Amino acid sequence: MLGGSFNPAHEGHLHVSAEALKRLGLDEIWWLVAPQNPLKPVAGMAPFMARLEAARVFARDRRIRVLDLEDQLGTRFTADTLAALRTIYPRQRFVWLMGADNLAQLSRWQRWRSIFARVAIAVFARPTYCRRALAGLAANRFARYRIRSSARCLASLDPPVWVFLPVRLDPSSATAIRSRKGASSRR
Repeated sequence: MLGGSFNPAHEGHLHVSAEALKRLGLDEIWWLVAPQNPLKPVAGMAPFMARLEAARVFARDRRIRVLDLEDQLGTRFTADTLAALRTIYPRQRFVWLMGADNLAQLSRWQRWRSIFARVAIAVFARPTYCRRALAGLAANRFARYRIRSSARCLASLDPPVWVFLPVRLDPSSATAIRSRKGASSRR
């Protein structure tokens, strides 16, 4: 599962998804498009349905399913979404995918410790965030649960468990894309 605003979906999302499929041996990736990220301002956020549909068009890989689960479930926080999914799919093994930028600020997320308790986590390198993420509160608090061996076994391990994957850095950024679009529309 790769959660986010997808405002807009970009090559970085595809890069993380392709790496997760390859390195973690996952069957599929679920892009969970959030109706509204509680840590991001509403201003500048494209409408939910527009982001959802654009992500579906952009995904381009039959193994990526773009879903509106948080909207359907009525959840706002990742911890609540994961708790609901555990109830709906009690035997399913999930892996939460995130960039190092999110690990760096994970301690700001609602009930972030319960995320580690509920799901295996794969963290992907992101430009300028790796050192800060690995030195951050979440990484330090759960350091003893970090695996450094083959990540292919991640989905089969019981949480808490996480891995940091030093993949090729992809510079894609939704903020930069929105800035470029804004600049081009003012011309």
